[in-house]
Amino acid sequence: MDSAASEKSIIALDGWLQTPPGAYVRAWEQARLDELTADIFGFNAVQIGLPQIDALAANRMPRKWLADTRPRPLRMADGSELRQVAVTLDYAELPFASQSLDLVVLPHVLEFAAEPHQVLREVERVLRPEGQLIICGFNPASLWGLRQVTARITGNHFLPRDGEFISMLRLKDWLKLLNLGATQSHFGCYAPACRTEKWLQRYAFMDKVGSRSWPYLGAVYMVQAVKRVKGMHLIGPAWTKKTATAPAGVPATNKRREQQDG
Repeated sequence: MDSAASEKSIIALDGWLQTPPGAYVRAWEQARLDELTADIFGFNAVQIGLPQIDALAANRMPRKWLADTRPRPLRMADGSELRQVAVTLDYAELPFASQSLDLVVLPHVLEFAAEPHQVLREVERVLRPEGQLIICGFNPASLWGLRQVTARITGNHFLPRDGEFISMLRLKDWLKLLNLGATQSHFGCYAPACRTEKWLQRYAFMDKVGSRSWPYLGAVYMVQAVKRVKGMHLIGPAWTKKTATAPAGVPATNKRREQQDG
């Protein structure tokens, strides 16, 4: 997927998130993110993409930013407000200093990024030792994933058609290669691929049944990981030691020069 196709896919996702199933996904992800981020401590946190949810709402770090590939309107089509994008960036070239962030959240970024591996490499670079990463994604091993596969034949897509959905096992392999150890994982949204709120409500019981009976088949998942640095041992909570400098933007040209000189 090239950068132009990636941007087109992200725009398609924006529209889909305003549909009833999109609202269903946003509600589940907001609730889980509030739970996961509430007790992550530090000083600097960044949410990359998906301004339709506030991934850092429950987090108490003093400096939190929303970053995206472009500025966004202040409101969605349904009238609900969007947060202002503080940093515009390229997913594959993050404008933050190395080891400057305590938390990065990637909601549905990897599956619509032109270079998902490069995005993860950049996240690993900007995270401090023991810094944390949370990733949200669509689960290909679900009823929604099956619908997406059959849509290649029928043309009747339920999810944005150009997304390259990544299984959780595959994602964990990618993280392991970068010394990002997965610590928690969650699945949610077990209702079938329904387009209307009426039918989603009728299948609401499947969220409770699914989490008990077929827990790995939810339509979306969330993975939390920690950056491990070999040979390094932290004494006490990492967030009690404030570094001398806050994260600063690093122009891509300077970053490449540092890598060549390094």
